[in-house]
Amino acid sequence: MRSLSGEYGHLERLKKVVLRKENKEKFYEIEETTALSNSLAVKFAGVDTPEKAKLLSGAEFIISREEAPPLKAGEFYVEDLRSLEVFCAGEKVGHILDVVEGGGGSLVEIRLLNGTKRFAPFRNEFFGAVDIECNKAELLNKWILE
Repeated sequence: MRSLSGEYGHLERLKKVVLRKENKEKFYEIEETTALSNSLAVKFAGVDTPEKAKLLSGAEFIISREEAPPLKAGEFYVEDLRSLEVFCAGEKVGHILDVVEGGGGSLVEIRLLNGTKRFAPFRNEFFGAVDIECNKAELLNKWILE
């Protein structure tokens, strides 16, 4: 598995995890982990063949906040960004549906007020203040949604 944060220490200590794939979630117990150069190999109880393991390829690890690494300044959990209202120049333009990894970094998928969807790079050049408590994200330039 590959950690989105690049940190693996907290994952090596996990004893159980929920895996999400195609909007389905399932609980798994972890039997063993092995640190690799830039990833972590995980052996799940009951997943004893390469064919069974391949079925889990692409699944997301879902862990509790308590098990997650602490955030650094300017970092956010993807789950916290989902559903944030997006404002530009004080006007609501939509809300964040999801965050996906792109070649140049993270992209937020925004549902505009008219129902259409757009992607915008989640970078300082395009987003200003992000206030999780107030459920708001500030888009700096509306043209990125055109």
